[in-house]
Amino acid sequence: MAMTDAPIVQRHDAALALFTRKRIIAGAVPVIVLAYFAYIFFAFDIPGLSERARLDNARVLVADSYSYKTHITRDNRTGGITMAVEGSAKGTYPEGMAPDWVSLPDDDSARIALPHGHEVLIDGDTTRYDVPGYGPITATANRQGIDLSLPTDQAPDWISASKTRVNITTKAGRVTVTKARTEVMRYALGWELFWFTLDSPFYGKSLGELAALVVSGDRVVPGQSNLAAIAFDVWNNEMWRHKDVIWALFETLLMAFLGTMGAAMVALPVAFMAARNFTPLMVVRQAFRRLFDLLRGVDALIWTIVLSRAFGPGPLTGSLAILLTDTGSFGKMFSEALENVDPREIDGVQSTGAKPLQRYRFGVIPQVTPILLSQVLYYLESNTRSATIIGAITGGGIGLLLTQAIITQQDWEKVSYYIVLIVALVVFMDWLSGMIRRRLIRAGDAG
Repeated sequence: MAMTDAPIVQRHDAALALFTRKRIIAGAVPVIVLAYFAYIFFAFDIPGLSERARLDNARVLVADSYSYKTHITRDNRTGGITMAVEGSAKGTYPEGMAPDWVSLPDDDSARIALPHGHEVLIDGDTTRYDVPGYGPITATANRQGIDLSLPTDQAPDWISASKTRVNITTKAGRVTVTKARTEVMRYALGWELFWFTLDSPFYGKSLGELAALVVSGDRVVPGQSNLAAIAFDVWNNEMWRHKDVIWALFETLLMAFLGTMGAAMVALPVAFMAARNFTPLMVVRQAFRRLFDLLRGVDALIWTIVLSRAFGPGPLTGSLAILLTDTGSFGKMFSEALENVDPREIDGVQSTGAKPLQRYRFGVIPQVTPILLSQVLYYLESNTRSATIIGAITGGGIGLLLTQAIITQQDWEKVSYYIVLIVALVVFMDWLSGMIRRRLIRAGDAG
């Protein structure tokens, strides 16, 4: 009886040990995960991040992305009032022209009406800001600094003041006073001067007025039809640079196309050298496979930096970087596809007396073409996004314009514009590649 019960006891003990081990593992995994998150919490200094975060700056950047600012500036050293959209020289109002919410009593004074009943009066070196519900704020610029007068003893958190600079940020606008200049910024929704700059005869006209001018026989610009003059002013808009933006988009697409297609053309013949059923020598196969690992193991951004030192900046450098990385990726995928071809189709072509090159052309390529084209089209779509970042490094494409707009810390509405164009380009490439794939699939099924 004891001998009969022994195996049962052993199995029972083994089962208990197994259950115990599983319970320990089940309890240890959550503990390890929590410990890992705790390590991340302190290693990434999450508590310090909350202290360093500048939510006021974040709000300003978000507002700048979908609106624009008109700057009313007074030079506190030489005097004089200037008005410009986004503070840009290209958006400066010409003499005798001003927004309807600005009145100019004289050459060195300005009365600025802001939303929500706020009003700012610039009178020489003194700036007075009337804030409803708080009172008047007066700042006077002199050689020693800024004299600030507040209706309360304690400055509210929306006023940042020092001896040399005063910043006032309210829901109606922003006012900055330094020894060098006084600047009032009023926000408005939209992207101002997107179609026409202030010096264009078509500025400020509605869509209906523009349509009427197109069909009108009276020419606004001598020697040009109104439609041609409108198109010329939009295309050569110095503020938004539509002409440069379209060319930059073309450069980005060209980088992605040349890099992807060039990699496919290089990888396809080389992939035969890494396929087991086409190259029996293991040394040769391993050599080419390690080459593919090297090429795709180094990111395209790293290749971009290396190649820019060798060939200089430009779209061609970005195309070569994409080509190198994708050659490694395509080489691996193409060789794996070649290893899975049906040998019976190759034997059928060989039975007709076809030469080796013909066997590859008619027995192998038709089998792998759908897979190859699908991968190439997917990478073309993906590289359209990658070319944006690569262009920022190599100095070409929409990536360069995006980087320039981010660096200025002022043109965030242009950042939004470029991002919208990039997304539209990616969506277009996704639609185009999907349409081509569907047509290829239908053609293959019909065949």
